[in-house]
Amino acid sequence: MIDYRIDRGSGVPAYVQIIEQTERALRMGTLQVGDKLPTAREVVAATAINPNTVLRAYRDMEQAGLVELRRGLGTFVTRSLARPGAESDSPLRQKVADWVARARAAGLERADVLALVTAALDAYDNEHDSTTPGDRERKKENA
Repeated sequence: MIDYRIDRGSGVPAYVQIIEQTERALRMGTLQVGDKLPTAREVVAATAINPNTVLRAYRDMEQAGLVELRRGLGTFVTRSLARPGAESDSPLRQKVADWVARARAAGLERADVLALVTAALDAYDNEHDSTTPGDRERKKENA
């Protein structure tokens, strides 16, 4: 089960934060196909946000094909976003976790770590034409 955390100072709408946290959990394998999301009532109790905000996030995720709302039963994951290398037991994930621990031990805050990772991704993408195999396939489909 996922525990949503809302950062009221981030400037990102709460429903977007719920969607992003769900997508992250799907990418990392924390949530898998068939898993049940917390009820809107549970999310409201944990985060003190408006129930309509939770329902909007769940509806948006349903429209994106990530979850299915089953009346009277709950909201269930219907699609994974996990990629090889992101599994909890993957060596790559362990290396990233080790690097994050070193960065935090060096005094870097979360925003600093995110800025470093984003800069490294941007530099890599610029150096490698910023296209992945998936990007190239989408470009072909849209052409």
